[in-house]
Amino acid sequence: MHLVEANGARIPAIGLGTWTLDDSGAEAMVRMALDVGYRHVDTAAHYYNEAGVGAGLRAAGLARDEVFVTTKVWPDNIAEGALQASLGDSLRRLRLDHVDLALIHWPSQTIPLAESIGALNDARARGMARHIGVSNFTVAMLKEAAELSTHPLVCNQVENHPHLNQDRVAAACRSLGLAMVSYCPLARGGDLFADPAITGPAARLGVSPAQVILRWHVQQEGVVAIPRTSNPTRLPENIAIFDFTLEPGEMAAINALRAKNRRICDFDFAPAWDAA
Repeated sequence: MHLVEANGARIPAIGLGTWTLDDSGAEAMVRMALDVGYRHVDTAAHYYNEAGVGAGLRAAGLARDEVFVTTKVWPDNIAEGALQASLGDSLRRLRLDHVDLALIHWPSQTIPLAESIGALNDARARGMARHIGVSNFTVAMLKEAAELSTHPLVCNQVENHPHLNQDRVAAACRSLGLAMVSYCPLARGGDLFADPAITGPAARLGVSPAQVILRWHVQQEGVVAIPRTSNPTRLPENIAIFDFTLEPGEMAAINALRAKNRRICDFDFAPAWDAA
């Protein structure tokens, strides 16, 4: 298994994202993903599929410590007391006594960061999560959160793909010892899959465009990718990226695509993003 080490956590470098899957879809995809070798599953209270994810985990029949499970707490519920209650609800839906990683899903515009980080640390101290972290935090927010946290944060989960420049966030994560976990790592396909910077290495290596992009992610220091798919045939493909290497020129050509700077997940409650 290929792992990214981050402040004491050992996170499998490829995980299964479950955003937009309903309970039945999540159950089926989690079970199949674990059957083909995945050992990292990502969900969230706001995905409304934690019961399905938990059912998939049980159906796969693996020991609890063989699978790294992440869930996230929605920003409406990250005040002291509310965060712990929300995470407790997540554990009941998952039918787990703890998750491996609990994240604040988005920063709050109203709840003080010190309060939410304190609540997150308390949840960890109670044994609800082995590790804690954040998601969708800017560089300044990430640095403040790390300073406020009693226990080390282990990741910042952010949108990251070859059409978005996240160099500043990645550098901040590395400086703090955190992993950067990439969601929407394939930029939902589209024209990215047809770009010569992607199709060229795919042809040279005899792999798919998606495999080239996922390899680009994990070939960077401290980066984890959690591609979501509803197509079972993509599962073994998306994890079969550790027996080839992109050449430096190929990595540079893919890096150059980030000049497009296209963000997929930019909601009205999002923070003011870091400039590229």
